[in-house]
Amino acid sequence: MNDKNNKPAGPEESAMSGKIDYDEIRKLVSFLEEKNLSVLELEVEGLKVKIGRNAPPAAAPVAAQAPADPAAPPETAAAAEARIQAAEVAKGHQLITSPMVGTFYRAPDPTSAPFVDIGDPVQKGQTLCIIEAMKLMNEIEADVDGTIVEIFAENANPVEYGQKLFAILPAS
Repeated sequence: MNDKNNKPAGPEESAMSGKIDYDEIRKLVSFLEEKNLSVLELEVEGLKVKIGRNAPPAAAPVAAQAPADPAAPPETAAAAEARIQAAEVAKGHQLITSPMVGTFYRAPDPTSAPFVDIGDPVQKGQTLCIIEAMKLMNEIEADVDGTIVEIFAENANPVEYGQKLFAILPAS
């Protein structure tokens, strides 16, 4: 056999022969940045390389527009929900929130009267509604004795975890 053709692979091999060196990686990263790509995937003769970076979101130029009130940052949905809940608590209301994702039902079946209406007195442990989740009917009960002052969810509509369902004015 001729040993000249069977010499071992050394660090001087290129990406084409199954290895890649630091300079080649730098060139790929430069290309990624130059073309403003977020991900670059390359496969050559069994060698796979995937390079990614955190590119700014495409909507960034739109977000650069000045808000109506430059002193106030835009309010997120979670911040808006927290502000509303704080207002209810400030009024002395006890909020009943959804413990799960599901479908909200005010009555045990379509032909029955709702469990509670606005103005109804409730006792701790009394069923206020049902949330159907994965074909299971989960009864949601009152945390305190009091009076229903607001019903936030609509019958037979989906609710999210933590979504407000009822506001109860606790009995003194």
